[in-house]
Amino acid sequence: MTNEEMKTAIIKLKKEKNCVILAHYYTRPEVQEIADFVGDSLGLSQTVQSTKADIILFAGVHFMAETAKILSPLKKVLLPDLEAGCSLADSCNAVDFKKFIDANPNHTVISYVNTTTEVKALTDIICTSSNAINIVNSLDKEEKIIFGPDRNLGGYIKSITGRENMLVWDGACHVHEQFSLERLLELKAKHPAAEILTHPECKKTLVMVSDVVGSTAELLNHAVNSAAKEFIVVTEPGILHQMQKSCPDKVFYAAPPTDEKCACNDCSFMKLVTLEKIYNTLLNESNEIIIEEGIRLKAEKSILRMLDIPNL
Repeated sequence: MTNEEMKTAIIKLKKEKNCVILAHYYTRPEVQEIADFVGDSLGLSQTVQSTKADIILFAGVHFMAETAKILSPLKKVLLPDLEAGCSLADSCNAVDFKKFIDANPNHTVISYVNTTTEVKALTDIICTSSNAINIVNSLDKEEKIIFGPDRNLGGYIKSITGRENMLVWDGACHVHEQFSLERLLELKAKHPAAEILTHPECKKTLVMVSDVVGSTAELLNHAVNSAAKEFIVVTEPGILHQMQKSCPDKVFYAAPPTDEKCACNDCSFMKLVTLEKIYNTLLNESNEIIIEEGIRLKAEKSILRMLDIPNL
C-alpha cells in the first residue's frame, strides 16, 4: 500500500475498533498526521483517560505506552514496535535505582516521566520537564531530594532552584546529549535573528546560549506566540513538523549534532514507528502493554501525587 492508502486503512480500522491513536511530537510527520492527538507523553496519557475508546495505540516509545496503561488500566494499550525504547529510561535500571535510594535514606524521590513503570513505582513524585521546577519548589527548602534519571535536567533544576541538597542520578538522553555547541553557534552566526529554543535535557553549555528553555510543548507555544520569524530548535527535530504546521510563515532550523555527517539529530527509537507498523499492530491488536496491578498502583500513586501539587 502507498502511504495514502495506509492512512485510509488505519483511519477505517481505528473507527471499527474504537481506537484512539496518540502520537508524540518526535514521531515521523506522516505518523503525527493520522493521530487523534499529538503532544508530549504525559499530556497524551492524561487526554486519553476521558475518552470512551476501547483501545489506545501509542505512536511513541515504550515508557509512554506504559504511562498510558498506568492511567487507563481498563483500556487495551498497543505499541507499534516493542523495540521502541528510550535511552534515558534505559539509563535508569530499577534495581540500581533502588540501591541508590536505599543508600541515601530520608530523601524524597522525584523522577522524570521518562522512566519505566518499575522506576515510577519506586518514586514519590513524578515530574515533567515543564513542571519539574514547580515540583521541587513545592517541597520544603530543607528537604533532601533524589532526582532521576536525567543529569542535565537535574542540573538545570538545581541551577534555577538553588537546591544543593538534591542528588541527581547519572542518566541522559542520547539525542539531547549529542547536540554540538560549536555547530549550534555556527548556525546562529548564519541566522543571527533566529531565537534558540532548547530542551532542558540538553547540556548546560547549550542551555546557557539559549533564548528559551522549556519542554517540547513550551517550545512550540513560544514559537507560535513569539514575534521572531526564525528559530533554531535544540531538541528532537520531529517537533519541527508541528512548529511549521502551526507557524507556516516562520522558519525553523534543526540544531545539528556533533556528527558532522548529520544535519539533524533524530531519535532512532521514535523513528521505528511507521504507518505500516501502526496498521499491522491495530489490525492484529498485537504488542499489548501488560503491567502487573501491584506495580501499576505504586506507579500511579507517584503520578497522582504530582497532579495534586498546585501550580505555584
